[in-house]
Amino acid sequence: MQMLFEGHDVEALDEVVTREFSPHCLRVGRGEPAPARFRRLHRQGLALYELGWGRPVDVAAGELPDFYNVHLPLAGAGAVRVGGREVAAPCSVAGPGMTLGMSLPAAADTLILFLPQAAVDDAVAAQTGEPPAAPLRFAPGFADGDPAVAAWLETVRAFGRFAASPLAARSPLAAAHFEQVLVHGLVDLQPHDHVAALPAFAHPALPRAVRRAMAYCEEHAGEPVSVADMAAAARVSPRTLQDRFRLDFGTTPAAYLRRVRLDRVHQDLLRIADGSASGTVAEVATRWGFTHLSRFAAYYREAYGQLPSRTADPGRSGNPESADHSADNG
Repeated sequence: MQMLFEGHDVEALDEVVTREFSPHCLRVGRGEPAPARFRRLHRQGLALYELGWGRPVDVAAGELPDFYNVHLPLAGAGAVRVGGREVAAPCSVAGPGMTLGMSLPAAADTLILFLPQAAVDDAVAAQTGEPPAAPLRFAPGFADGDPAVAAWLETVRAFGRFAASPLAARSPLAAAHFEQVLVHGLVDLQPHDHVAALPAFAHPALPRAVRRAMAYCEEHAGEPVSVADMAAAARVSPRTLQDRFRLDFGTTPAAYLRRVRLDRVHQDLLRIADGSASGTVAEVATRWGFTHLSRFAAYYREAYGQLPSRTADPGRSGNPESADHSADNG
């Protein structure tokens, strides 16, 4: 365990937080400052931190690079936004390519689990034989009332207590085993867009009908797909499928399909940006089922915090809206 910062200088704390995580924008609210504290409880294959700003703050981390952040409020919970939307659940996760924002009161104290993308990819590869083609996109909120979720979250807290104990320093191998429990538990427990690629036993919490619908979305993302098509693939009625998605994901089948398609678009635009592929925003969007470009651009901006034209060309200047104009059917 290492104390990284303790004191009242929020700007100095912000510099330390940036070094440990990634660049972000910070806005400090008014109020009598309290002592801030930033502790690193563990850092090996993954890392665990405890952070309290001591002031009301708004943090906009933008699009995360190659890591996942899991937030567990310990005190004074505020609001967390992933992909531009506020997460209703108290505990949340955001990963590569997803925007992250927080509005926290002065009394907020947060336990933060930092997972490198490589560790999550390795957990998937252990089950499928190969790493995922793109980073896993987890459902942002952890389900309240699910005993398995509660057990995993308590394991994260227990890891914090273990990391502060003498045993952690004397047995790095034990710490490594603890890390594996957390990473594999997250992949098996929390819904994500690659769940269909995992063995059936890897996600028992999801009904088979939902897994079949998700697999259908993955396989037919570039084709005209309706909720009726997804329900037929899942072998349930459209109403049942709607109810299952609301219960298990807090979303709808159509919104899940759109999320899968947006992720495919995002990956294609990143390849255009690095020169490994060519094409226009309109061509890529149409390829993945978006036929109304202005609506597509709004969905994309909400998910990734920028217009698709900016992803395809990070150095773009002028009016980025002009190339981002064409109802998607997803």
